[in-house]
This record gives sequence, structure tokens and C-alpha cells, in this order.
Amino acid sequence: MSLMAHVPHPNASDPHESGDPRWSVVDDTDHEALAVLRPDAEALYDAKNTREFRDKGPAPRPRDAASLILVRRDGPLPRILLGRRAGGHAFMPDKYVFPGGRVERGDARASAATILAPEAAALAGALSRRPAHALAVAAVRETFEETGLLIARPGGGRGRMGGLGFAPHLAPLRFIARAVTPPYRTKRFDARFFLAYAEQALADDRPIVGCGELLALSWLTLEEAKGVDLPNVTRFILGEVAQILDAERPDPRAPFLRWRKGDHFLTRF
Repeated sequence: MSLMAHVPHPNASDPHESGDPRWSVVDDTDHEALAVLRPDAEALYDAKNTREFRDKGPAPRPRDAASLILVRRDGPLPRILLGRRAGGHAFMPDKYVFPGGRVERGDARASAATILAPEAAALAGALSRRPAHALAVAAVRETFEETGLLIARPGGGRGRMGGLGFAPHLAPLRFIARAVTPPYRTKRFDARFFLAYAEQALADDRPIVGCGELLALSWLTLEEAKGVDLPNVTRFILGEVAQILDAERPDPRAPFLRWRKGDHFLTRF
């Protein structure tokens, strides 16, 4: 069953609670897709680590973040780039994740070699105080910092990427999802997920020497990815990626996954 659910306007006082009829999406809750997010599945796929879960106090406000799903199509099956977080991290230690991280203040002002496609910019910028450009730049910058891979083209830029004579290449990025970390965690993120095909995005498929924060970087098929230790939200996003890569299925609308009254709430743009 579908119903219209109001979702937050970008100027609302609380982007996770208040709503505005100017911004609405269809709530097409996919119970099979959400199965990996049920408490019984959490024990299997996303075991609670005591360092990550708060005992009391108000839930921290989510911080804006962006991730990039890189897809290679040069083999018999598509492969996704995943890396393992170090065991010493307070947030999701030893989990396999997509490259990504927090949006920085300078990301909104950073120059880019190319701009986001209009559809990607509209989806990424909707319901957000952050401009779409900042979110996309953050996804590219964090991917470079964590993997050493350049989603870039020659040009002037900031930071180490700019020092190498490159600027972010945003045109290949497609916005595919948004997810807010559950309120019971000690750290919370409002993460936007972009997808890009390696042959269209990478300046070079060899990482820059001396870069890379994620461990055990691997190009995995979707089936192989399901076999590693993933956060359950990452597992959910993989399901969305599978639909995108399935040429026989129509492109799914981008999901917006968040928490409401103690449970997951899924709407789609």
C-alpha cells in the first residue's frame, strides 16, 4: 500500500521531525528490503558493540555525511568497492563499508572539474540544509582520503587532491539513497549515498601511494559482499544497488531511511 508522507523542508527547524507539504514522497515500504533491518536480523548482520551504543541521555544530532559506491563493470559480474574499518574505531569497528565520511565546511566552496547532473543535484539537495555540491564533493574527497582513488579530472582544487593537480569529477555521480543512523548510537550521521561507474569516474584505477584509511580494500561482487561483515544499513543499500544494476528492472526511486518512534521508517523520493 502506498500513502503520501510529509518529509522535512530544508528550512525546517528540525530536519528529522518537522514536515512541509511542499516536500512529499510516496511511502512504498518494501518489507522484504527492510527485513535486514529488523532486530532479529540485527543480531546476525550488525551485532551491537558496547562502544557504539549510549546508555542514556538525548540522542545526538546526526551529522551530514556522504558515501560513494564505486562499481566496476570490466568482468563477468559487476563489482563494488568495500573496505574494512580499523578495529580501533569507535564507530562501526571492523565493519566493511563504502568509502565516505563527514561533510566539511569547505566542501561547499570547493571547485570541481565537472558538476553534478541536474537530477542528481535535485535529489541530493532536496530536504537538506547542505547544497548538493557539498555532499558530492565530500563523497569524492572522502573516497580519495580513504582509498587513494581519484574521482577527478585535471584542474585546480583544495587539499591534497588539488595539490596533485586534480579537482573532483562530479558528473558521473548518481544520487541513490539517504539514511540516518539510529538514535541509540553514540555517533549519528545523516548519510547520502552516490553511485558511480569506475570507467566513467576514475582518473586512474590505481590508488595514489601513501593514501588510504580503509583496510582490506576489495572489489566484490554483490554475492561476495553479502558474505562480509556489513552494517545493516550498508546491506540495505546493496539491495538498492542490485536493483539499479539489474537491467530488467526499472530504476527504483531513491530511498530515505530514518527512524521514527523507535523503528525504521522508509520513504522514497
